[in-house]
Amino acid sequence: MIPLMNLRRLTYFTLLVLSGILLTLPACVKDEAVAPIDIELERTLIRLSEDGSLDSYKLPDGSLLEAIPAGVGNPITAEKVRLGQMLFFETGLARDALQESMIGTYSCSSCHVPEAAFTPGSAQGIADGAEGFGTFGSGRQIADSYEEDQIDAQGARPLSMLGVAYVTNSMWAGRFGAYGDNAEVEEVWGVHDPTTEVNHLGLDGLEAQNIEGTIAHRLNVDEYVLDTLGYRFYFDAAFGDWAPNARYGREAMSFALSAYIRTLLPSEAPWQKWLKGEREAMTTTEKEGALLFFGKAGCYRCHNGPALNGNTFHSLGVNDLYDVGGLRTGLDDTRNLGRGDFTRRPEDYYKFKVPQVYNTKDMPFYFHGSSHTSLESVLDYFNAGIPENERVPESQISDFFHPLNLTESELSDLKAFMAHGLYDPDLNRYVPEQVLSGNCFPNNDPISQTEIGCQ
Repeated sequence: MIPLMNLRRLTYFTLLVLSGILLTLPACVKDEAVAPIDIELERTLIRLSEDGSLDSYKLPDGSLLEAIPAGVGNPITAEKVRLGQMLFFETGLARDALQESMIGTYSCSSCHVPEAAFTPGSAQGIADGAEGFGTFGSGRQIADSYEEDQIDAQGARPLSMLGVAYVTNSMWAGRFGAYGDNAEVEEVWGVHDPTTEVNHLGLDGLEAQNIEGTIAHRLNVDEYVLDTLGYRFYFDAAFGDWAPNARYGREAMSFALSAYIRTLLPSEAPWQKWLKGEREAMTTTEKEGALLFFGKAGCYRCHNGPALNGNTFHSLGVNDLYDVGGLRTGLDDTRNLGRGDFTRRPEDYYKFKVPQVYNTKDMPFYFHGSSHTSLESVLDYFNAGIPENERVPESQISDFFHPLNLTESELSDLKAFMAHGLYDPDLNRYVPEQVLSGNCFPNNDPISQTEIGCQ
């Protein structure tokens, strides 16, 4: 039998030990109730995820370079990102403009404006051959000195740069990249579209696209850029192990741009904070909208992965850029065929790549043809499930595009999630304070200088 005094000491010691254990137990034992909607949303996501966890939807911070998907042969380094960031906004790269007056007046960011979710601020992106900026790029217009067939304008609205680290085949038709869906159609690389010959280099979509993109958009690195502006030092730092004859070439320029673009991740959106444990980062309405996104509305079927984009192609029967007055395009523009313009397979006609959906409330235009101008209009279009483009055969319309029968209240909740839950408020953290030329950016023509206020 234990003496009474020893029993008291043992009891006291036991209480001390138990108190220490309780103080060090994880937060799960605290009296903190988890809202039923959070439980339901988490269970829904886990059920739909590829790995049975929330990790499938989480974006790394754009500064955690080792956590960001890199392109084949293009590891992401701080030196490449620093160089790529400056090149992206550097109007001094506009060396190959058709007219001398336009040299040094535009940049990659002319058509990928941060305040417009890295999309054009106007219906159509125009680099060389346009002037003006307006509000977040909305005032970009063809210059009087250029004919329509001289401008650098594409037949579809440029996609957002957000989250493209998770894209295998880039552009609306998925033309670029040697992997993913393009591995199945190697026989058409360079055949119908000579620019896609670059896929034979065995690169991912972004790196391949930017090699050809710098040519198409009349951007170049020459002795002026390297020595007068001072970029040689930064190329040496980023590509010091490359041979001198390649270190300053178009592939190096593409790799630096691609490394930077891969860091453009909307990781500060409330949705991302919720996924990482901040359950109060979203409102109840936004959470209801998320349940619709990953449930009744069926958005997740196409918009998936951390960036909520997709490497699949679908036809929604929307109008083309030609229909809204786009320049340098027309009714017979083969780019209106989407994926089919690249593969020339009838089953791919009118299908376009699934875009990402972060910061959509900042986008002034939507879809490849800029045929809608508000998030409400987009959601109404999906809810009605009725194609607007009579030229698109019914047989090509995606099986996922049909009436959703969402109520007005549900549409409001879904909009709240997309407009606010998926909104990163600080994309300007990806913008440099200045570029080496000291020029205005994203545009440097006289009208833009006045409108931007950086003369």
